[in-house]
Amino acid sequence: MKLATLCLALACAGAAQEPVRHPFLCTDNGHHKVFAVDAGGAITWEYAAFQPQDVWRLPNGHILLSHQGGVREVTFDAAKQVVWQYQAPAGSEVHGCQPLPGGGAFLVECGTKRLVELDAKGQPVKTIPIESSLQNAHAQFRVARKLASGNYLVAYLGERQIRELGPDGKAVRTIKVPGDPFVALRLPNGNTLIGCGDGHKVLEVDPADKVVWQLDEHELPGNPLRFVAGLQRLPNGNTVVCNWGGHGHLGKQPQVFEVTRDKRVVWQVFDNKLFRTISNIALLDQPGDPLKGDWLR
Repeated sequence: MKLATLCLALACAGAAQEPVRHPFLCTDNGHHKVFAVDAGGAITWEYAAFQPQDVWRLPNGHILLSHQGGVREVTFDAAKQVVWQYQAPAGSEVHGCQPLPGGGAFLVECGTKRLVELDAKGQPVKTIPIESSLQNAHAQFRVARKLASGNYLVAYLGERQIRELGPDGKAVRTIKVPGDPFVALRLPNGNTLIGCGDGHKVLEVDPADKVVWQLDEHELPGNPLRFVAGLQRLPNGNTVVCNWGGHGHLGKQPQVFEVTRDKRVVWQVFDNKLFRTISNIALLDQPGDPLKGDWLR
């Protein structure tokens, strides 16, 4: 199935070169599906899951994904066999996941207020209680990432901040942000890249919390930032942004775009027939090993 309206912008305006094309995985939580799309714009695989928010292709070729009720590893084929799954307790929510060495995964759990590390069979091997001032599970957290240092970066959605937590779950750093953040990524240079949700902004801050780069709501013509969800920083310095169109903006702007440091859009996905609200994306043509934490998403 071809994406007839998949928009592929040239890397430089008026340049005589091929448009940028990427194969990718994405979570469309509006359609309750995970999609794989090839570089030619064809959907090659899909998987149904309730409110999926995060997805990875593992070194073994399988797919790791989160859905509101937990995390699954599934085979990337027609069978879509569940290799293992983790079901969160009733009343709790999961909005992200991250592969770990050895075949396990990491997640933050809303409701129970805890970080959870799973083994290769999806069984919890470490749980760390964390603090939140909010009782509404849905408003507590979004995506979390375990860092090479052993610390954790957690997006505190309703509290409008990113917290870096130590191995004991206690905060060692707090970054206050405009809006309700979806994700924070630690970059190789030590900076932190943040998707600010309904703050309509992408921020990159240095270790002293100084803003060194940002993308604001109306800087891209025809592509206002809505709820800024998943991010991926590419080796060339470009940033891929999931411009989630819920909260009253469905179908009004591209669902995903790639932007340069000087704020030129070089690639975007804008297809309201096939996609609804893309919350996270993983470009499959980029170097890096997710188990080493260098996929930068």
